[in-house]
Amino acid sequence: MRGYMDKKADIVIVGGGPAGLAAAAGACKEGVKADRICIVERDGELGGILNQCIHNGFGLHTFKEELTGPEYAARYIGQVEEMGIPCLLHTIVVDIRMEADGRKKVTVMNRSDGMFEIEAGAVILAMGCRERPRGALNIPGYRPAGIYSAGTAQHYVNIEGRMPGKEAVILGSGDIGLIMARRMTLEGAKVKLVAELMPYSGGLKRNIVQCLDDYGIPLKLSHTVVDIDGKERVKGVTVAEVDKNRRPVPGTEEYISCDTLLLSCGLIPENELSLDMGVALNPATSGPVVNESLETNIPGVFACGNVLHVHDLVDYVSEEAENAGKNAAVYVQGGKNKTGEESVAVRCGGGVRYTVPSIIHIAYMPEEQVIRFRVGNVYKNACLTVRFNDKVVMKMNKRVMAPGEMEQIKLKKNRLEEFEGLREITLSVQEEDS
Repeated sequence: MRGYMDKKADIVIVGGGPAGLAAAAGACKEGVKADRICIVERDGELGGILNQCIHNGFGLHTFKEELTGPEYAARYIGQVEEMGIPCLLHTIVVDIRMEADGRKKVTVMNRSDGMFEIEAGAVILAMGCRERPRGALNIPGYRPAGIYSAGTAQHYVNIEGRMPGKEAVILGSGDIGLIMARRMTLEGAKVKLVAELMPYSGGLKRNIVQCLDDYGIPLKLSHTVVDIDGKERVKGVTVAEVDKNRRPVPGTEEYISCDTLLLSCGLIPENELSLDMGVALNPATSGPVVNESLETNIPGVFACGNVLHVHDLVDYVSEEAENAGKNAAVYVQGGKNKTGEESVAVRCGGGVRYTVPSIIHIAYMPEEQVIRFRVGNVYKNACLTVRFNDKVVMKMNKRVMAPGEMEQIKLKKNRLEEFEGLREITLSVQEEDS
């Protein structure tokens, strides 16, 4: 698994995390020979971020049982090894460029082989995402020790066996921050508060209950950190309420002593490579714009997992990535050429932030197309409306919809085929009068 000396491949997969592994398995199942697939991974082992996620809750949809992150990753690593799919570890993708004949040249670099190119028929982008840095948050104060992203703290505790501190405040209620509130508590630290800038949590409801409520950790919505005290080491933070414009409200400041501040303020898809090669990005997700096959605007370049849009469940990442792998396999086998094909736009109406995919070629969609989306606010007793052009074709009542929970609908191919002159599909959310 640790070498790939052929320098030619049908499919190159950038990233060996859960998305990359599932994509590789999907391509192989669809008929691409294992030795014609290459996974390129910058770390020394496969599995990606799952290797440090030692809590359970993974795999309920995919394997019908609760697994830890490493256990979930091991299932897919086992599949890839059993299939004999090669990978390059400790290897960085430097550049991807397109040739006139449609082939892709993937420039990679590692310590043992130096810099070289792999020629590929298709590329699958599966680079995952990164945490939003503190510098993007504009928090006043010094830069003392004791400030970590939640993911960095998770690595220290779960991989290196080191505690970031003894008394912590967490800014942001993303899932990693919520999980680290529980993890720090279980390791003996005192988590004094989770502050969230928005009037709603950015994490799953189950994580709020299991990681905060069960341990008596307070969650303050519409609050943020306005000052950090300490020069050498964090001594405390000042938290204040914010108004509807997210500006601190004078007189609401509260000082909280602590030696650690964890930042869980959102995730950003890793798309520098995508931008450099000309992939069109969706400003709402910071991920590629894709069609029903998870193919970008560049033929033969596919995207899946958190590089496409940030998921809440890894099970959905695997499902999506396996489809990307299968579609890439069909592409390299000459099964689909969509140049000039008419497409249907999937648009966001009121209350919907984004959809994936955002383009559908009816002729090439599966019999049942999954549309995943997120809403932009918390809606209670809401109605999800689906329109074909201007005609309402579907209404679904939803008790609660929140930005932290990904939603999905399924569209049947025959229904789209029967609708004459279909140009666009629009999803919108409206809160019903109580």
